[in-house]
Amino acid sequence: MAERAALITGASGGIGLAIAAALAEEGYALTLSARRPEKLEDSVAHLREAGHEVQTVAANVSDEDEIKSVFTTHEERFGRLDVLVNNAGVGIGAPLDEIQTKFLDMQLTVNLRSVILGTREGLPLLRKAGAEHRKALIVNTASIAGKTGQPWLSIYGATKAAVLNFSVATEREVGGEGISCTALAPAFVDTDMTDFAKEAVPAEAMIRPSDMGEAMRLLLRVSPNCHIPEIVFTRPGEAIGAP
Repeated sequence: MAERAALITGASGGIGLAIAAALAEEGYALTLSARRPEKLEDSVAHLREAGHEVQTVAANVSDEDEIKSVFTTHEERFGRLDVLVNNAGVGIGAPLDEIQTKFLDMQLTVNLRSVILGTREGLPLLRKAGAEHRKALIVNTASIAGKTGQPWLSIYGATKAAVLNFSVATEREVGGEGISCTALAPAFVDTDMTDFAKEAVPAEAMIRPSDMGEAMRLLLRVSPNCHIPEIVFTRPGEAIGAP
């Protein structure tokens, strides 16, 4: 049985994989989930080669039953959950008068609904961890786009604003049970998801995925008496709300 265990969605690259690497180095056994099994396996190979305890569960977080299966598989393997990272997300930009319903529904489902369902499914084990050591963590990946409206990213920003609000509500409801909830709100991070912006903001000028991993280390290290509601990441010289 692992001494500490974490579950991360959207873990086949970018922010999710960077957080997974940080947690693995901190001694956490990991359940990593993403939609494409081949990419997921390739992405985590280096963690296994380094000797870290990692299991993968391919799942589409748009499907409630698949979300449930991720948590069931995690519990069967590790029997505990100390850190939950709701990271899966998708961004599809469009002018307001060209929003397609299927892409609207996709962003609502992946960016918001899956965070809510993942939190619900993780709470029984998180409560046990909170009762044990007062240091269970929920980390929800939001975006700086959720801090203020962004043109052509109206739906994405709205879902991320909802994640910020949901994270506050989560903390106020379960914080007294030894569970801390933090939202990460980064500007452009150098991932596949921000390829659309790299003509305007070169990849080398973007926030590094590893910065998200370092934020995870901070959350692990602060005392149970310290709650960090959100962490906003901007590039040097940028105002909050600029992507």
